[in-house]
Amino acid sequence: MANPMPMMPSPVFQRTDRRRSRGGQGAALLLAFLLLGCAPANAAEPDRPNVILILTDDQGAADVRCYGAKDLETPAIDGIASRGVRFTQFYSASPVCSPSRAGLLTGRYPLRAGLIGNAASQPGGHGMPAEQITMAEMFRAAGYATAHIGKWHLGYTEDEMPNAQGFDHSFGHMGGCIDNFSHFFYWQGPNRHDLHRNGQEIHQPGRYFADMMVEEASSFMAQNRERPFFIYFALNMPHYPYQGDVKWLERYRDLPYPRNLYAAFLSSCDERIGALLKRVDDLNLRERTIVVFQSDNGHSKEERAHFGGGSAGAYRGEKFSLFEGGIRLPGIISWPGHLPEGQARDQIVHACDWMPTLAALCGVKLLNDDIDGKSIAAVIRSGSAPSPHQVLHWLVGGGKREQWAVREGDWKLIGNVQSSPDPTLTAEDKTLFLSNLASDVGERNNLAGQHPDIVRRLSKLHADWLAAQRTVAPSSPSSQDRAGNEK
Repeated sequence: MANPMPMMPSPVFQRTDRRRSRGGQGAALLLAFLLLGCAPANAAEPDRPNVILILTDDQGAADVRCYGAKDLETPAIDGIASRGVRFTQFYSASPVCSPSRAGLLTGRYPLRAGLIGNAASQPGGHGMPAEQITMAEMFRAAGYATAHIGKWHLGYTEDEMPNAQGFDHSFGHMGGCIDNFSHFFYWQGPNRHDLHRNGQEIHQPGRYFADMMVEEASSFMAQNRERPFFIYFALNMPHYPYQGDVKWLERYRDLPYPRNLYAAFLSSCDERIGALLKRVDDLNLRERTIVVFQSDNGHSKEERAHFGGGSAGAYRGEKFSLFEGGIRLPGIISWPGHLPEGQARDQIVHACDWMPTLAALCGVKLLNDDIDGKSIAAVIRSGSAPSPHQVLHWLVGGGKREQWAVREGDWKLIGNVQSSPDPTLTAEDKTLFLSNLASDVGERNNLAGQHPDIVRRLSKLHADWLAAQRTVAPSSPSSQDRAGNEK
């Protein structure tokens, strides 16, 4: 590579002091973190698997061939599924970017991770509180080399950026999106350049960002192939601006607008995932590497996304919405030779589950047991294993119109429904929307009036959960202020 990757020294002592001053997780956790975090890098067992966590951005629930798409080519993502386990009821932590990522990396519901709305896309502002314990910190404490490659959008201050959140190495943009060639963040002026390596701004104009991500990750893997590594590979695709390769624009020229633009960008994304996995194969690391794949939230219908292009298939809703199309998304795990291959699982699982699941599969210790995720290792191995979740909760936005949802079994209740303009939604529908997903996965029929007892029960589940969490949860900005930070 033209720009070698300087490895950052571990900032574990600085992080621990900062957590103590801000309240942290308590003395016992601090002591455990110090003892684990100060372990030498070669303390990891050599046979522990590597982990690559691939996150796409604004990818629709049905926008992969293995999830039903007929008009898209996604051989790399399909290949992960063919060599792994695909979930049909996989839920993200939130229908919007930053809280979805906060839940993924901490194993905690976004409210408890301190971020129910989007983080700032400029230096300063609000991000995920520094005292949160991330997956990267968990792996680094176990002796793994850790890297963030791609999009961050969890904070733009020194103690909230990747190198202070457990990553030895960081490359990418700190805000919500960038132009893939100029690496500028476009939202409201002035436009800002946003490309960083280990906290320092770098300039490489004209280079396609996803190609740079693959190069950076490849170099990191080559440098650390003799020890276990964890890579958080967070793509800025197919999030707007849609900037697909010319060959894919030509391939999809007959699709209707804006599906043609979205499809070209998604296949460009899939091609880079394929290039990353080819590098894993070239290094003879595939059977030593767990690959996890998911989308952060549903497809966008924002103006900057040409008002659409993605698809939720049979589901209702999209990005920002707690209908299934906003949160029920592609989720896959693969570890050839160790986990089942080419299988699907219908059990309910959640993005917060990756942290304890990977800890179990890799034989590493959780640094924080106070999480909402549950290990789904048994579900991955067996289609007959029960889901670890009886109830799931979501909360996004703030104020009187904060949107929430609770799922218990097949019943799901949404409060303060937010969705793209839909003339079929009445005022009553927007207040409380009850559906039975076993009989109506598309959430077309509001059953709230027919089942007031179920509405009361689920409303109480939500109210009790919210009251318990808000006694300890940090404050967070609203994700529904669409005129502000990028969504």
